[in-house]
Parts: sequence; C-alpha cells; structure tokens
Amino acid sequence: MLCILKCFDREEPLSWLSHSTFAYGICMSNTSALVQTIDLSAADGRKRLDALVASLSSQGDVVSPAAAQRTIDIFGEPLTPKQVVAKICSDVKANGREAVLDYSRRIDRADVTDASLFVTPEAFQKAHASVEPAFLETVRRVRARVERFQQAVLPNDAEVSLPGGGSLRQRYLPLDRAGICIPGGAAAYPSSLLMTAVPAQVAGVREIVVVAPPTPFGSDNPYLLATCHELGLSCVMRAGGAQAVAALAYGIEGLSRVDTIVGPGNLFVALAKQHVFGDVSIDSIAGPSEIVVVADATGSPEFIAADMLAQAEHSPGSAILLTSCRKLGEAVAAAVERRLAVLERGQLTRESLERFSAIVLTGSDRESQQIADELAAEHLSIDTADPEATLAGIRHAGAVFLGPYSPVAAGDYAAGPSHVLPTAATARFAAGLSATHFLRSGSVIRLTKPDLQDLADDIRLLADTEGLTAHRRSVDARFGG
Repeated sequence: MLCILKCFDREEPLSWLSHSTFAYGICMSNTSALVQTIDLSAADGRKRLDALVASLSSQGDVVSPAAAQRTIDIFGEPLTPKQVVAKICSDVKANGREAVLDYSRRIDRADVTDASLFVTPEAFQKAHASVEPAFLETVRRVRARVERFQQAVLPNDAEVSLPGGGSLRQRYLPLDRAGICIPGGAAAYPSSLLMTAVPAQVAGVREIVVVAPPTPFGSDNPYLLATCHELGLSCVMRAGGAQAVAALAYGIEGLSRVDTIVGPGNLFVALAKQHVFGDVSIDSIAGPSEIVVVADATGSPEFIAADMLAQAEHSPGSAILLTSCRKLGEAVAAAVERRLAVLERGQLTRESLERFSAIVLTGSDRESQQIADELAAEHLSIDTADPEATLAGIRHAGAVFLGPYSPVAAGDYAAGPSHVLPTAATARFAAGLSATHFLRSGSVIRLTKPDLQDLADDIRLLADTEGLTAHRRSVDARFGG
C-alpha cells in the first residue's frame, strides 16, 4: 500500500537538476503484491486511493538527503527545488549567457563553452547522414500524420456582419517565437520533438528554438539532431533544466526571448516554467506520466497489463486500473508480473508499479466512470464492451484511447495528436498541446456611423453607471456632442 510524500528519492545517472525525470518519494508497507489492490468497498479503500492520487501532483518541494546534499554542493546552502529554480532564473535574467554556461558546468558537469552553446550546422548534417534511412522514413511518416491532424484542428477566423455595414471579427495569428524543451537524461526523445515542433510549424510560428541538455541523449544525440534537420529546425541550444527555461523566457546574448515555452522535463523544468509564466506562456506544469484504464469483464488482461507497463516504464509513471470485475483485476495483476520479467527497464518499471500504481476494485461500472472522471488522467484507456458509451460518462481526460487496439503508445509516437498532455488531474481545466496553443486570437471591430448610433445609448448608460464620463463623451463627440 502507499502512504505518499513527494520527493526526489534516487539519484539519476545524469544531472538531477537539468534532465532527470520526476521522482517522488513514498512510505510503503511491505507487501508481496507488485501492484497494490485497492477495494473501494473496504473501510480504508477511499483513503488509500486519495493518498495515491495526492502523490501525482507536480508541485514537489521535498527532496531526499542525497539531493539536498547535491544542492548544498552546488549552491553552498540548503535550498528547496522552488528556491533553486528562483535563484537560477534570477541569475540568468541578470547575467544572461554567462549564467547559462556557468550552470551547465556546475550542474550538468558539461564542458559547454561560449562557442559550443549552440549546435552547429555541420553537426546537424553529420547527424542526419549518420542515422538509418528507416528512422528518417519513420520521422517523415509521423510528421505527415501529425501535420494532417493539427491542420484539422486549426480554428478559422470568424466574422459577424452588422446592420449598418460594419463588422466584428475574431482573427487568429501565430506567435512569433516558440521555445521547445526536450529531455535528455535517461533516453533520447525525438518523438517529443515531433509532437511539439510540428504543431508549432502548422500554426505558422516563425522561429522555433529547441533546448536540450548537453548529454548523449540530449543535444548531442544524433537521432534528435537528425529529426531537427528533417523538420528544418536550425536553432538548438545545448542547455537543459531551469537555466534553459530562463534563457528562453528572458533571452540571452545571441538568443531573443520567446513567446511560449512547451515540452516535457523534470521537476526543475516544470517549476521553472511556472516561475516564468507571465513573461511567456507555457503549455502546462507537468507531473509524472500516468494512465487510467477503465475496463469491464470483457477487457483484455494482456492488453491492459501491457499498457500499464508502458506508462510505468517512464519511471516514475503511474498506472491505475478501475474495474468492478475482481476476476479481471486478478488476471491483470498476474499478466503484469509475467510481462515485467522480460522488460529491458524492468527494475525501473517495478519501482513505478510498486509506488504509483494500483488495481482499484469499484462497486460498479458507473463508479469506475465516476472515479475516472475525478482522476482526470493524462491518458484514459477504455476497454469495455461499449467504449463510446463508457466515454459518454467521463468528461475529463488529457487524451482518450478507445477499445483494445488503441494503445497509448500510438498516441505517444505516431497517431497525430500531440503527446504533451495535462497531468495530475489538471485535465479538469487544461488541454493537450495542439497547433491552437501557438495562436493568439484578437478581435477587430469596424463600425459605421449607423452601427455606432445603434450602440450609443447602451454605451452612455453603462459609462454613466460606472462614472467613466470620458467614455461617454468619446461617443458623443462623434455625433456633435
């Protein structure tokens, strides 16, 4: 069972500040089951589920002793993650490029110089030539699918004609510059580049800046750079973590500030995005990856187990099954155990399953829907006899996957919608990244004299009510007043 507090509970093989994944600490009782079972009919069932849900917030501010010591080593004093982010952002805002290079050396332990801060054209070309043709063909196919979907969701300008010959319009224009964060700690993520850059390109963003840590899985990764080259992206800064976010938000020598920052990252990236929000827009403040599966007696234990493992291997990643069928829950638990044994990231996946996952036994299929709606998960997978009918009872989810042949991996890699999605129940009010994120809308009002005359009395009354007499007189002036 889980009794949970967020914290960084393990050291990553690379910099914990720049490009490690989220990690959250917990208090666990000894149990022989790999994935805990929570029976909501039990006296403590709801309490245990609430504890699990509470662990998935993105607002982490507790660190392990090892991480706390690392902070002291770097900054000379004990700081919380939010304090670390505030200090880094303040330094970058004040000192620009020099601060970014300094933090890259101190945090990333990387030999990044003024001359090597940005990837060179030769490096893009070399990477593109070095990767397999099959990889490039896949990138092109995925790009085409993402483009097709993103073009379909773009809004159209709207116009309302007025009786006097004027008009009211709403127009949509692309942002000028976008910054994209790509992780690079434990794996390379060309898929994240596709799922962030292509929507921005479809929206018509003029300049796109990519930031990735100076690691073999980050800005030094040939697959990532080859994908940049395929997409026509020529500005990649070799920096990660809060210092990269701050550089995007405030600008540094040789890099103008952007209008929006999107893309995944660790806790420090998420907190840095939160810190700079207002100077720029952001996509979200993301927590660990998560899946909620809603299934009835007809669900496939093997498919469900495979999808749960796919999210858990993010490490940390949360996987929750909601079902009223105890037999299905037991079959899924057994399938998870069996499939875990052959996974390459088996130990990391096991940690996520033990810490952040559960098989939740509900009292009915309707209760499964209600809990899923409350959880508002990043990924919602529905494996029931009538997935559409089940979905009709669930309003909140980042992305929905209907039926046994719609695995979350399809959305992660190839289907078309972006895999950058709201986590930690923020799907109640937030949406996944799409081309619309890179647009700003604005109204255009064009009135004729008859149109203004039609509005004038209402404007006068409201202006008088609010005591804003200059407003009233600005209308009166047009009619000889």
